[in-house]
Amino acid sequence: MGCNKKALTALIGSIFMIGTSQVLAGPSAKAMADTCAGCHGTNGQSAGPASPNLAGMSASYFIDSMTAFKNLPKDESHAEDARPATIMNRIAKGYTDEQIEAMGEYFAGLPVYKANVPHDAAKATAGAEVYDQACAKCHDEGGALADDDAGILAGQWLPWLQYSMQDFQAGHREMPKKMKKQVEKLSDDEIDAVLNYFASQK
Repeated sequence: MGCNKKALTALIGSIFMIGTSQVLAGPSAKAMADTCAGCHGTNGQSAGPASPNLAGMSASYFIDSMTAFKNLPKDESHAEDARPATIMNRIAKGYTDEQIEAMGEYFAGLPVYKANVPHDAAKATAGAEVYDQACAKCHDEGGALADDDAGILAGQWLPWLQYSMQDFQAGHREMPKKMKKQVEKLSDDEIDAVLNYFASQK
């Protein structure tokens, strides 16, 4: 009887410890990533047009982006290493650095998704040449390289690509030096063409 009591006590204790560890562990990376589905689609496959696909994005790019959103002051003034947004800055502040890292790893583990994006075929053809000359060194494989820390551009929604470029050109987002050097060489038509090129990638 004494042995049975000891066994029962041990069993109850182990169940308690398992339950406690699950509570302390918090939500899983997938559960947190699922909260992004309202804007970025199920499994990071955006239904567009103003939200980018997250599926297959490198963990480091996701983490850097979320950290930049999180660093934006409440008054939305420009700050070093901050990235202005309409709502992402408020969302990012709700996650710890560890949770952001976990979500980044989760999205990086998914296959790259390229949406079927409406675009101008003639502009996309012209944009292919612009891409080869100005973008290919950083945005490899037509902008679709899964491990590209410059962000996946292939198959992203055209309006989102356009909004992002406008933010860069207006100075709302800091443009990387290599990117700025290339963008300054391009005309508005060439930029429009290469964005259509990225949107056309399947």
